[in-house]
Amino acid sequence: MIDAKKSALFETGFSMYLTPLIRSSFSRILGQGVEVIPEKPVLFIANHSSWWDGLVFFYLNRTVWHHDIHMMMHEEGLKKHSFFRYLGAFSINRKKPKEILTSLQYAEALLKKGKSVVLFPQGDEFHLETRPLAFQAGAAYLMEHCPEVPIVPLSFYYSFGYQQKPELWIQQHQPILTSTVKHMTRKEKTLHLQQLCTEQLDSLRNAVISENSEVFQPLGKRRK
Repeated sequence: MIDAKKSALFETGFSMYLTPLIRSSFSRILGQGVEVIPEKPVLFIANHSSWWDGLVFFYLNRTVWHHDIHMMMHEEGLKKHSFFRYLGAFSINRKKPKEILTSLQYAEALLKKGKSVVLFPQGDEFHLETRPLAFQAGAAYLMEHCPEVPIVPLSFYYSFGYQQKPELWIQQHQPILTSTVKHMTRKEKTLHLQQLCTEQLDSLRNAVISENSEVFQPLGKRRK
């Protein structure tokens, strides 16, 4: 596997590039429950439907959470865009079972060192409306090996509204404590997370369709 080579200097420089890119690429960014997470570390999980997803996580961490985050990324993509290593990305190769375990053990070690980890349990990018989300077992593995670390699910929904540029809707959900699912098998934990995140994403989709933005707050507004 390819490990991370995180650089605070590179992060700062990349943030100066990413922040205006995010703000200029979307007509608006709306968030519900997107707030500081005092617990450190946490395991972040989210649906994965867009090239933007990883960058949105980095943006939210720089502007809201301020955790020491690392992100699991496809080996092929990390080889192609190796600079992500300096932002905390490390690789996984799902074509090789032994390397899957190596990557999960690497994520486990990061969590035990107090570093937060971002995981996309679907494994690959899928269309936003693909159901069910069909999670891999990695998140459940980390729940079993790092029982003190809560899981924080997020839902991302990209939508074209009345503007030329798309909208980005984000929901940050309440942390899931491992103690609430410790009686489940790994398969049952995976299905539980899959069902929960599917329901959360469907709820967010309904809010987008109904244009129910009253409980959402604008994120990333430019300062005047």
